[in-house]
Amino acid sequence: MVAYRYRYLELYEDGRIDRIIERLYRLLESCRLCPRECKINRLEDKKGFCRSGKDLIISSYGPHFGEERPLVGFSGSGTIFLTNCNLRCVYCQNYEISHLGIGKKVKIEDMAEIMIKLQNMGCHNINFVTPTHFLPQIVKSVRHAIKKGLNIPLIYNSSGYEKVETIKLLDGVFDIYMPDIKYGSNDVAKKYSNAPDYFEKCTDAVREMHRQVGDLKIENGIAYKGLLVRHLVLPNDIAGSDKVLKFVKSLSDNTFINIMDQYRPYGDIFEYNELKRRITKKEFYEVLDLAKKYGLKRVYPINYS
Repeated sequence: MVAYRYRYLELYEDGRIDRIIERLYRLLESCRLCPRECKINRLEDKKGFCRSGKDLIISSYGPHFGEERPLVGFSGSGTIFLTNCNLRCVYCQNYEISHLGIGKKVKIEDMAEIMIKLQNMGCHNINFVTPTHFLPQIVKSVRHAIKKGLNIPLIYNSSGYEKVETIKLLDGVFDIYMPDIKYGSNDVAKKYSNAPDYFEKCTDAVREMHRQVGDLKIENGIAYKGLLVRHLVLPNDIAGSDKVLKFVKSLSDNTFINIMDQYRPYGDIFEYNELKRRITKKEFYEVLDLAKKYGLKRVYPINYS
């Protein structure tokens, strides 16, 4: 790994991480972590749209080899799947976790131990999947893990439905931001994910992520800092890929983007005939051609170095 000192260590040493944790927990008193702004007191274990209260809930953790190669390397990405979500995608590919809430409560100290365990297994990073609604608890657990020797990149692996003010609070905590950009249309986002302001909220947050960490940086095949965007191609161009790729281009020609072809009919799609099939090769390659048209240089897995 390249000689690089993770900024979260500096936040810990000068005490700034404590102030970040305090401000994040304050948001839970009348929850305003994400664009939903449910304004319920989660510290009293009340639950809003994400159906999460005061306790961390995870479904599983371990070395994961299904992520992008710069994250997986030889030893895997140390992935922690958080339960529940602040979106409600009808085709959710992690339906049992995000919709059904399958998982178990873990203490802050136990979450820290999980991070250290993954690091000791040789994982190249700690990859928090769907972390938005548990941010205060996660950052507090990171603080505990730092005391135990945490010293690998932290990944914010998110749906992209974020509140930019919350992302600004995280400056220095996460080394790699990995947001989805699901849709180029708010009407479509409302229909399939119950998020009528998705595109504006997502793009504002992703701009801030890019400001904090820049383009993805890779050394010896392993990513250690930067932005990695994901875009899932949906049947019938439901995702509005052209608008999504135009936005990605506006960030940087060197934005690392994974254009994904693994959509499968799943979840609550019974009344959505347009989602009841996989995408065709033609649909996938049309989106790849758009990326080429806009001059994007790091399209995964074609050319990502």
